[in-house]
Amino acid sequence: MNARALVYSFSPKPNFPPDISAPKRSLGSGFRPVSPVHQFWVNRGQYCCVVRVSGERRGGKVFADVKSKAEAYELSKTAKEELESVADEVSWLEQFPKRWVIVILCFTAFLLCNMDRVNMSIAILPMSAEYHWNSATVGLIQSSFFWGYLLTQIAGGILADTIGGKQVLAFGVIWWSVATALTPIAAKLGLPFLLVVRAFMGIGEGVAMPAMNNILSKWIPVSERSRALALVYSGMYIGSVTGFAFSPFLIHQFGWPSVFYSFGSLGTVWFAVWLSKAYSSPAEDPELRPEEKKLILAGNVSKERVKVIPWGQILSKAPVWALIVSHFCHNWGTFILLTWMPTYYNQVLKFNLTESGLFCVLPWLTMAFSANLGGWIADTLVSRGVSVTRVRKIMQTIGFLGPAFFLTQLSHVNSPAMAVLCMACSQGTDAFSQSGLYSNHQDIAPRYSGVLLGLSNTAGVLAGVLGTASTGYILQHGSWDDVFKVSVGLYLVGTVVWNVFSTGEKIID
Repeated sequence: MNARALVYSFSPKPNFPPDISAPKRSLGSGFRPVSPVHQFWVNRGQYCCVVRVSGERRGGKVFADVKSKAEAYELSKTAKEELESVADEVSWLEQFPKRWVIVILCFTAFLLCNMDRVNMSIAILPMSAEYHWNSATVGLIQSSFFWGYLLTQIAGGILADTIGGKQVLAFGVIWWSVATALTPIAAKLGLPFLLVVRAFMGIGEGVAMPAMNNILSKWIPVSERSRALALVYSGMYIGSVTGFAFSPFLIHQFGWPSVFYSFGSLGTVWFAVWLSKAYSSPAEDPELRPEEKKLILAGNVSKERVKVIPWGQILSKAPVWALIVSHFCHNWGTFILLTWMPTYYNQVLKFNLTESGLFCVLPWLTMAFSANLGGWIADTLVSRGVSVTRVRKIMQTIGFLGPAFFLTQLSHVNSPAMAVLCMACSQGTDAFSQSGLYSNHQDIAPRYSGVLLGLSNTAGVLAGVLGTASTGYILQHGSWDDVFKVSVGLYLVGTVVWNVFSTGEKIID
């Protein structure tokens, strides 16, 4: 009899495990006593059994105790191996670290975050043609997202540090998902309504980073910090890839409103899973294994919720201001590429809508790979004794000087392929910042990491607002070379500030 058929054909399970001490009866004649070595309870829906595997591997005997009869069945070696594989599967699921479940859920939230953000970068092309918007209006629409995004950075950090990151991140995802779905309706009502809805979407996404930073500061030991953050932030890059890849298809097949309806609906699925699986800290998770809780709490993570924010102490530290200034310099270039890249491909490289979306995928794929590579390198260096300060400075220097170099090459290339390659290399080196400044909040102030990220990301969002809006103005009076020169200049300023003033040591208790 097939082992899986046997497991799934038992009677509905009782409220207690079967009695495995009762006498065992073989399917053949007589009784065969067996000394169990492996014993486990297979629980599948409304059926269950207790399986006992004999120590005599030559005989290949498996005894399955079912309900109260506790009858034993001698199975073939193949059936035994199948049942053992079921047990191994159950054991693997139980042993998978819960902290990495939290990381994967945060990764998924950030994937949805950028899917919902970049779809406007593609949809804006047919929308501007339909509503007759010029470059300045397009820049205004693109920047309106950052109005709301700017408002909730610090507030999101305070709420996450005081009431817990789980609730704050859940609010953010469901809020921006609803705003995404309402975008086509707002556009038909008029430009002011569209600007308000985009700002509302920014309010939801604005709390995501501070909430995530708070959660990971409690769940992830310092030895795994760079890898965990790199994986979560790579969700943003994969989200950009997904958005750029699927948006053109949806627009051609169903019209540009379909992008917002379909992407917005995905947030409700994530919301349901998050509420059932996630907790703000290991101490709140009743299902967390004791050995994993001990590992987490011993790994120099933030354990307590904050009652009072020491604003004076935070704002008096030079490394905090290094974070704020560097975040501004970094995000100026990053947000310009995020929001204006499809337009650059369309206007300068003469790609059509589909090509613009597809070629935008390559830089974000490069970022996803580079972010995780950088996280692995950073954690390896730390584990080998290199100071956290030196690691953060190395990674962020690559994250500044790499994009600066490749953006300067765009004015010298003569082919679309080389331009796309320069964009990909620029974004790829940019992603090393995830193991630089983006990991530094938890280094210098783990208890206040949500508030600190809210502070620095406020500066970063301000750069996004000014950079995205000013790009539209620059393009009306200048060229793309002028746009890239401003970004390169800020990258160089950030490099100097970061290397002079930043640290990887805890400076605020």
